[in-house]
Amino acid sequence: MEPITHFLLGANLGRAGLNRRTALATATLTLAAEAPDIDMLARFDGRVAAFAYHRGFTHSILGGVLVAALVIVLMYCVYRVLQWRNPARFVKLPPRWGLLFAAAYGVVLTHILLDFTNNYGVRAFWPFSERWYSWDIVFIIEPVMLVLLAGGLIVPALGSLIGDEIGARRSGPPGRVAARLALLGIVLLWGVRDYEHRRAVAALDARMYQGAEPLRVSAYPYWVNPFKWYGVVETREFFVRTLVDSLTPEVDPDGGMRIRPKPEETPVTLAAKQTHLGRVYLSWAQFPVTETEELPGGGYRVRFADLRYEYPDRGGTRSLGAAVELDPQLQVLRERFGGEAAARR
Repeated sequence: MEPITHFLLGANLGRAGLNRRTALATATLTLAAEAPDIDMLARFDGRVAAFAYHRGFTHSILGGVLVAALVIVLMYCVYRVLQWRNPARFVKLPPRWGLLFAAAYGVVLTHILLDFTNNYGVRAFWPFSERWYSWDIVFIIEPVMLVLLAGGLIVPALGSLIGDEIGARRSGPPGRVAARLALLGIVLLWGVRDYEHRRAVAALDARMYQGAEPLRVSAYPYWVNPFKWYGVVETREFFVRTLVDSLTPEVDPDGGMRIRPKPEETPVTLAAKQTHLGRVYLSWAQFPVTETEELPGGGYRVRFADLRYEYPDRGGTRSLGAAVELDPQLQVLRERFGGEAAARR
């Protein structure tokens, strides 16, 4: 998921009750909720490196321990500064570091869970397994989740302002009920989307495609609308891209189904797939395809794409693609993820 959803989830988890048991709870959990994305520092080594390492160790069950520890170290430094500036600040409710570490690790796991719900996926058992896992039920940006989580924080703040105006007494930090309702709303949203996702997948699997049986089917989400899905079907000879209405359920309700023949395997594509970027891309992609073109000065460019991101109603826009350039002897010249090319070192 995008960072704002992670931050808001962490803040709501802190407000749900832990902030009544230890100081720095909300701040710690808010930071821990986004901390696994520290792996984006690999961008300093280029987009190819960022792609290779993203959602790897820091998004794994084992790596989460280290991520949580880093968050606690940072919060301890913050605590020492605050204590130095105001020694009496944490007398009534001091930090409980063991509890904060356990909670931070739990929230790191919620980051992994959120990323698991969308169709990019996570490598939760890295480094023991490089396998990617994805639930495919929530788009990477989900406005409904943002509204629920933002409401869990804003509504109590407004209530607190009104209470101050009328002189109402407080029994503790505000927001516990609203935060819990927001979290419950997220769980209910997941339940609805999982049910509709299963209906979409079943509809895709239940029909023939130009006389061919499906070997593998997947359905990918849109934002807001839980009944609209993008379906990808693999048969022996071709791939199918189509929309699915899970409320009906109906495959290709708009008559826009698109057929894509499977690309031919050649020595050029095989050489590209054996490169570092090729191996990383193919380990991540669910429906990979290749396109080969000859370069003007000799050699080849092999483009990689994953059909799960080629939504049929987006005008052919392609995202998260990669390319490998080879010389006439099929040696690697450069590798590129997105719009950046990295020369072979």
